[in-house]
Amino acid sequence: MEKEIRDKLKLLVDSAQCADLGFIDGMGIPSIRKVFCTCHKGLRAHLISTNTSSLHIQELEKNNSACLYFADSNNFRGLCLFGKTIIHHDPEYKEFLWHEGDEQYYPEGVTDEDYCVIEFIADRGRYYMCEADPYKGDLALEDIDFTEKETSYIKHML
Repeated sequence: MEKEIRDKLKLLVDSAQCADLGFIDGMGIPSIRKVFCTCHKGLRAHLISTNTSSLHIQELEKNNSACLYFADSNNFRGLCLFGKTIIHHDPEYKEFLWHEGDEQYYPEGVTDEDYCVIEFIADRGRYYMCEADPYKGDLALEDIDFTEKETSYIKHML
């Protein structure tokens, strides 16, 4: 993948306030939830704080296949990542993502049992960018895998 495309995709992800998390529910029907984009490890891994009691957590614990879609609708850019999720209840993940004001969602604070973290790990993707000359493409694992700089950052993250 060209460095220019990768950089544009990373900018799309890093500037997004929200993303759409897609999953398959217990009846085999696709569902989507809007989630806050909390932390990104390059294009490969993403951490999302959410409620343990939410339907998407219950379904992801049964079937961890998911997709995460980032969009800039003003500039007609989109990135859909496909992969797996891991649900974390560990204090280190919860503390890492905790922000002042999160008490409005989790009244008991960082130890609230209704607070957990989704780690989404992409293994492939697809993008579209409407530039002067529109382009789209598929992303293989090697296109979204961690760079040396991102791997170093991850070691310091958790």
